[in-house]
Amino acid sequence: METTPSFFERFRAWSRRSVTLKLLSIGILILLMLIPTGMISSLISERRMLRDESLTEVSSKWGYAQTIAGPVISVPYIVRSLNDKGKTEYETRFAHFLPESLTVKGNMLPEKRYRGIYVVVLYNAKLQISGTFSSLNLRPLGIPVEDYRFDEAFVSVGISDMKGINGKINVHWNDSVYSLNPGIVTHDVFNSGASAQLTVSDKQQISFSYELDLNGSTSLRFAPFGKETSVNIQSAWGSPSFEGYTLPQQRTVNDTGFAATWSMTQLNRNYPQQGTGKFINVESGGDGYSNDQNDGYASFGVRLMLPVDEYQKTERSVKYCIMFIVITFITFFFVETMGKRRIHPIQYLLVGFAICLFYVLLLSISEQLNFDKAYMIGCFATLGLISYYAAHVFNNRKLSLIFSGMLALLYGFFYSLLQLEDYALLLGSIGLFIILGTIMYLTRKINWYEE
Repeated sequence: METTPSFFERFRAWSRRSVTLKLLSIGILILLMLIPTGMISSLISERRMLRDESLTEVSSKWGYAQTIAGPVISVPYIVRSLNDKGKTEYETRFAHFLPESLTVKGNMLPEKRYRGIYVVVLYNAKLQISGTFSSLNLRPLGIPVEDYRFDEAFVSVGISDMKGINGKINVHWNDSVYSLNPGIVTHDVFNSGASAQLTVSDKQQISFSYELDLNGSTSLRFAPFGKETSVNIQSAWGSPSFEGYTLPQQRTVNDTGFAATWSMTQLNRNYPQQGTGKFINVESGGDGYSNDQNDGYASFGVRLMLPVDEYQKTERSVKYCIMFIVITFITFFFVETMGKRRIHPIQYLLVGFAICLFYVLLLSISEQLNFDKAYMIGCFATLGLISYYAAHVFNNRKLSLIFSGMLALLYGFFYSLLQLEDYALLLGSIGLFIILGTIMYLTRKINWYEE
């Protein structure tokens, strides 16, 4: 006597053959895979932060990124005002004068230091700075000549991190030599630097020169304080990044190093040759020593880049992780649909976790080797693991070989996307179009309503 199947038996039989339910479960699995993908992205950010902390620690003992500005002549003057009681009060302020011409020539001697597994780029810069001051142009300031205190004037040089200075700074000032002292009298123009008191005259023309032996890390920048400013820097570092307010007019870069020349006039910046108080609006760009290209000094310079940022490439590769999982799951689904081979959701998950593990391998190995070798090792390891597992799941040699070949093509395709930064969008859109077209072609005769 035949028995009528129970509701649960009918539901179980329907769920085993329902295409709609299978697609829904695959969609849920893909959403679940967003969790480990997000964890991998967080791990990359954490390792990058650890790298940056190591760079900061080493730089703090050697010298941070340096910005050089000046010299500037500062002359005190007296401002008179009446207080509430009608008595005259006197306040000392400062008028500042920038050089007529400013020339910088230098050589950056790069050096790699290691903090654990991380590389820090340091440098020692040998700079020769020279130029002239014309007679001080007092008229635009509107200050009576008798209010100036020319005998209390001083010259200042801005250096963003004084810790990096080696030796003395002796300024040849016409026929005299002044040894600069640490610190500055006023913070109108500089936040840190060195200065020396001297006596000037508003009719005097001055020639100056001095040398800087300076330690720093990563970047070196200059403020165009001259009415005409010329900077020439060379180095044996083969991976420079020219940054800041302007690019060099001339540059030569090869594997053995670089040479670059910048030229600017006062018309290329947004502050005059003389002013009172904080006449250079450094607040608009931070403290005037920032590495922002819009800093108030309109500074420019060079950054010594590491040839490859492994974390940046790994982070870019993780962006394709979910796409890789989707394509792999779809392939499993087609094998299940067309080959009448049931694949359990747990098996989908295991393959998804294997794909995610590839990016963990890529991150950890790239910290020890270069990115290309790490990608190759991780690719072969993951491809071998998934192919071995798929061979037992499919139990079909032909399908297993097709699946392994598809994975190999995917890994090669995504590697090409990572290498071709300028054409990544074009290549990616074409590749996805081909993948979608292939899926549509293979599924054109499937009856999706067949339950």
